[in-house]
Amino acid sequence: MNNKPAFSLRLLLLLCAALALISPAYADVSLPRLLSDGAVLQRDKPITIWGWADEGEEVRVSFAGKEQSTVAKGRQWQVTFPARKAGGPYELNVSGKNSLKRSGILLGDVWIASGQSNMELPLRRVKYQYPGLIETTHQPNIREFNVPVLYAFKGPLNDYSQGQWKTATPEHLEGFSAVGFFFAQKILAHTKVPVGIITIPVGGSPAEAWMSESALQKYPHYLEKLQPFKNDAHVQATIAKDKSNSEKWYADLAAADPGLKNNWSQAELDTSDWKTIQLPGFFKENAAQADRDFTNGSFWLRKTVELTAAQAAQKAVLWLGCIVDGDEVFVNGQAVGQTGYQYPPRIYALPEQLLKPGKNTIAIRVTSYSGNPGFVRDKRYALMLGESEFGADYSGNQAVSLEGDWQYKIAARVGNMQPGTTLHYLPASLFNAKLAPALPLQIKGVIWYQGESNVARAVEYKELFSDLIVDWRNQFQQGDIPFIFAQLANFLPANPEPGESGWAELREAQRQTLALKNTAMAVAIDVGEWNDIHP
Repeated sequence: MNNKPAFSLRLLLLLCAALALISPAYADVSLPRLLSDGAVLQRDKPITIWGWADEGEEVRVSFAGKEQSTVAKGRQWQVTFPARKAGGPYELNVSGKNSLKRSGILLGDVWIASGQSNMELPLRRVKYQYPGLIETTHQPNIREFNVPVLYAFKGPLNDYSQGQWKTATPEHLEGFSAVGFFFAQKILAHTKVPVGIITIPVGGSPAEAWMSESALQKYPHYLEKLQPFKNDAHVQATIAKDKSNSEKWYADLAAADPGLKNNWSQAELDTSDWKTIQLPGFFKENAAQADRDFTNGSFWLRKTVELTAAQAAQKAVLWLGCIVDGDEVFVNGQAVGQTGYQYPPRIYALPEQLLKPGKNTIAIRVTSYSGNPGFVRDKRYALMLGESEFGADYSGNQAVSLEGDWQYKIAARVGNMQPGTTLHYLPASLFNAKLAPALPLQIKGVIWYQGESNVARAVEYKELFSDLIVDWRNQFQQGDIPFIFAQLANFLPANPEPGESGWAELREAQRQTLALKNTAMAVAIDVGEWNDIHP
């Protein structure tokens, strides 16, 4: 009888046991990313410190001269120190089978900043409105913990996979939420205590993505939408299908575009068969009549501007307003910038010595996938010259207007892009991934700027938004924490007569949410821009 398999199995078990003795299996004591160097913790509330360790492991914690110990249960541990007034910096020390130290921790006011793109919008996108702000701001008592886009479908995550605390100083400020920073700046000036902003918004996100599954029980249509994505195979198949569809659409367009093959971006090109269009404006309105049915595909634009030697020698920034949908821009045959979707402002700094005295050619390849290509009106379309290229005021020859006649040629017409699934817009996905890891933290309150993505369901929003606020308060278990939100600003062309408006309905739903205790609303109806969803 052959005993080799049995002998091999016994040998394998012995080897595993020996390895276990040499390298005992244990998890190091660990802390969440929110409790990293430079963290801001909430003043005047009990201070919760938490983390993970081996089951039954004793964990010792010291903070601000106080010490506590506990034992990990379910591989988790938590201690709570008495409330303290604002101050710091303090050091946090945690030890078990290993030791951790976190330094530079402040006690102040901690706010969650959430919503969609108007809260997400970073200072780099508005720096031309605030010349010198980023370069001259040194406010180390304002700190931000910015969480990148994440999603989760199977339940709440217990920690962030990325993110760190950063101070409001020039090397970090470009990435700060603009709304979050200005809010923190006002709060700091008023309270004179450190302010920490945990920035978790996601552009385009609907309210239901920010609600827990328990809160969504009232909304079975959202829970039904979520269920398939609890299956990892379904998620991966969805990602693969969307990626394939997108890549095919762009590949088909590139293959059909003669402008790419024949280098229509070059400085010198025979454009005798090109037509003329007035910019800014939309293709269906300003193109030649025979081309106004163009919806999806690509077209090229060209314009020549004359510069003096003095003008060509100056620093230059190309401002191209807002283009629907994507653009690739070339000056004198050299690529100077590109943007893949509608909303970011097109502000492209030109390399030195690219411009020349005499004729300079600007070429733009526009990609359209949303069915209404064009250049949004009432934006700045100019070649800005001089040292203050990001300033708001120009005079004389500092601004070379780019409005008016451009030459254009349709390069390729293609079919509609297949709709995809934005995973982080699914119900509960952002609550699980971006809010849940912060729930053990004591906070001062929430600032919220969202609603644009729920306009089509404005009637539902009053109840949905109220339920979201109640849900967050229940999850934080800190009472009726302040919840401050921005009412949607004015957007889209003004109507001369009263009429139905989803935007107005949603604003009214936001107003009615003020019936909840400890809520406040910033009215922004007078500060919006009809042509920009990001005022």
